[in-house]
Amino acid sequence: MDHGTLDYDGYVEIADGIYWVGFVDVNAGIHCNPYLIVDHDEAVLIDGGSRNDFGTVMLKIMRTGTNPRHITRLIYQHYDPDLCGNLPHMEAIIGDGLEIISHHENNVFIDYYSTNAPKLCIERLGYAFEFSSGRRLEFIRTPYAHSSGSFVTYDTKTRALFSSDIFGSFDTDWSLYSKITGPCAHCVPTTTCPQTEQKCQMHGVVAFHRRVMTSAKALRYALERIEALDVSLIAPQHGSILDTAESRSAVIAQLKSLTDVGIDGFLRKR
Repeated sequence: MDHGTLDYDGYVEIADGIYWVGFVDVNAGIHCNPYLIVDHDEAVLIDGGSRNDFGTVMLKIMRTGTNPRHITRLIYQHYDPDLCGNLPHMEAIIGDGLEIISHHENNVFIDYYSTNAPKLCIERLGYAFEFSSGRRLEFIRTPYAHSSGSFVTYDTKTRALFSSDIFGSFDTDWSLYSKITGPCAHCVPTTTCPQTEQKCQMHGVVAFHRRVMTSAKALRYALERIEALDVSLIAPQHGSILDTAESRSAVIAQLKSLTDVGIDGFLRKR
């Protein structure tokens, strides 16, 4: 795919049957990425978006050719409003048969958005969901990165990993696919890249994790679990997709080197 010719006003197929159905706001400073997985006449929506994003997200879902009533599951990898805010609207459009998948510690808070659809816990599901075809989504716990119930979702068919807030970014130069390359692993992230003189995407990634993650220990635990997976691309809920081995390795190296994350950074400054 030529990443330079993407039409962000439409959906983007990022892997077999997986669609980015988000939006672009150059003034937002942070981008939210809902993802739709379509398997025959079944569909799953991951981290569906905020209340204000509902119209854009649902229009793009329908433009993929997906009947909203074929969405059988909404997966929420934590409970923040940028993921769950449009839940009541989703329930109203999709109708009966919809179930929500999250961790029980998230479901306590997701109930405040709506109590209509049943809430399923990933632990009781055996950390997996299967489509009727046998296509399997696996759920991997990443607690306190950044909430106690956080997890990531792995599609065994395409080896795509939906990483929630991990690998997210404060976007100063947003693109759906990351511009980070191998040499970025060894740089000192600054607002402007000294090599290209363009805005540094790694700077936004590092700043995001320092602010949003709870601690370096929680972040490293999550990264180690992700490193153990055979991944083709990483699709975060914020920021840009990491679709090359070089970009993934560079970002992981930078994040594993951080010490002033969350409470660690706060206490160090006191």
